[in-house]
Amino acid sequence: MTLFDGISARLVDTDRLSVNVLERTGDDPATSPEHTVVFVHGNVSSSLFWQEIMQDLPSDLRVLAIDLRGFGGTEHMPVDATRGVRDFSDDVHAALEALGIPTAHLVGWSMGGGVVMQYALDHPVLSLTLQSPVSPFGFGGTRRDGSRLTDDDAGTGAGGANPDFVQRLTARDTTDEAPTSPRSVFRSGYVAAGYASENEDVWVESMLSTSTAGGNYPGDAVASPNWPGFAPGTIGVLNTMAPRYFDVSGIVDLAQKPPILWIYGTADAIVSDASFYDLNHLGALGVIPGWPGEDVAPAQPMVSQTRDVL
Repeated sequence: MTLFDGISARLVDTDRLSVNVLERTGDDPATSPEHTVVFVHGNVSSSLFWQEIMQDLPSDLRVLAIDLRGFGGTEHMPVDATRGVRDFSDDVHAALEALGIPTAHLVGWSMGGGVVMQYALDHPVLSLTLQSPVSPFGFGGTRRDGSRLTDDDAGTGAGGANPDFVQRLTARDTTDEAPTSPRSVFRSGYVAAGYASENEDVWVESMLSTSTAGGNYPGDAVASPNWPGFAPGTIGVLNTMAPRYFDVSGIVDLAQKPPILWIYGTADAIVSDASFYDLNHLGALGVIPGWPGEDVAPAQPMVSQTRDVL
């Protein structure tokens, strides 16, 4: 695990699993919750992605970043997708409890945005910062109002994962020889065109820490009579965000509403009203054959859904 200057890592044992946590050396463990910031990464990544911003934040804060189960240095336990992202959010809560942190400011990126919203539904938080968060209605398979397109959420979940990308994750492929290599996916999906970083090897290392063991990434799929022919199963990372299991739109009904800062990129290829990871959008573009049309399988307006809910 490549750690930047001033960043340390340790395993925190909880009653659920062992959780890897990054911290800044010199931060005071007695810092109040009001000055504590906890970062939660997204899908196919880890806490390593947060290191630059951890270094840059003011020294009077206590700053931590947590690896979710099956990512980074945290224990690779199966994910029960029927609980939505609650396995992840409960793990974060268990880690903070073990660290003696009753509440904090939570920052979540992509899937991690969904994790911190679920956390806020179940536990007190001081604020949420959502960086390109998954829609409050999950990933794929819903209309703008959050209603589901099919009873089985066809076209969402683990069946949408590219098998060659999964294989290259498993093989720890660091090359850019194919569009499906993790490095190529980082360049095409995680950052804007033309972005360059001297730390790209670390970001790829972070992606390659993703467990592809059973019950982790991507998960299982089942056959569907609806286009494109598959639906989410019950285990694994991608299925946690299927609409039947995931809905955090109730965040606006909390009696104690935390302040929320929502950040998104207009060039984002993943979380978008025209996502290149949404099979319905790819069908409309002709990338996937047999698309049944806008009335049956419209693209999910992810950003608009988030705006509507918030």
